[in-house]
Amino acid sequence: MNWLSIFSDPNTQWILMGSMLLGVSSGVIGSFAYLRKQALMGDALSHAALPGVCIAFMVTGTKSIFFFLIGAIIAGILATVSIGYITRHTRIKQDSALGIILTVFFGVGIVLLTQIQHSNSGNQSGLDKFLFGHAASMIQTDVYTIAGISLILVAVSFLIFKEIKLLSFDPGFAKGVGLPVVFLDQFIMLLIVTAVVIGIQAVGVVLMAALLITPAVAARYWTEKLHIMVILAGVFGALSGFVGTVVSTMANNLPTGPLIVLSATILFLISVVFAPHRGLLAKNRIRISAKVEYEHSFTSKEVKEKSL
Repeated sequence: MNWLSIFSDPNTQWILMGSMLLGVSSGVIGSFAYLRKQALMGDALSHAALPGVCIAFMVTGTKSIFFFLIGAIIAGILATVSIGYITRHTRIKQDSALGIILTVFFGVGIVLLTQIQHSNSGNQSGLDKFLFGHAASMIQTDVYTIAGISLILVAVSFLIFKEIKLLSFDPGFAKGVGLPVVFLDQFIMLLIVTAVVIGIQAVGVVLMAALLITPAVAARYWTEKLHIMVILAGVFGALSGFVGTVVSTMANNLPTGPLIVLSATILFLISVVFAPHRGLLAKNRIRISAKVEYEHSFTSKEVKEKSL
């Protein structure tokens, strides 16, 4: 297949646009999750969203991303509240609470999913595609929904960028200057939940956490400034969506969601190796330069001592 001809296909255009916009919002929101050391939160929330998606389908009887979004957000908020309650009122630490909530909610989701598949509407539901994603099923209205929510997420992130930055680096000072720390913390969780939910259809429950965190980690290798990192993460996410969709379209029987995640992983590996200051090549170059300089100074000292 001529790779230029795929862009003339309307269906491919919708999928490409949806995947790229999803990558942008995931990269931007994922930067805050990574900065706040909540990388596992995206994994927990993506798994916790599954029962919300199933219940939304059982109530409405339609496979609408809008209703799925509402159900998944409710489930995600319930998951975050549960994690916070367990962490604050027991001796269980956050990582253990994340594991508990992830497995319980995902287990409930699998039970509901099995029930739906054995019901009269199970053959038409196609909810099993939400486990690993099915970007090819996206239609024009789905892309409009993803585009609108993605733009809102990015806009809100930049509007409260200073507050998120202060809360992430020094929550004590943020509380001292009067910022509503608890509200902002829950609001950031809501942003993460929303970013996870809109990506479930394309990438799936299992892999959405990777798309949320990998572009952010890759961007961190290229800069020391947070605002540049956030922008780079959005660019890397969009590029991952573009490459994954194009490769999936050109190759037969290859799923789009996993290819998007693999594209993000390749960008991460490139960053690990070739980043100008944090990359492996840069570190080896600095190490070799320091070694040569040390050996040169040591040799010069020996020559000077012998001349004396």
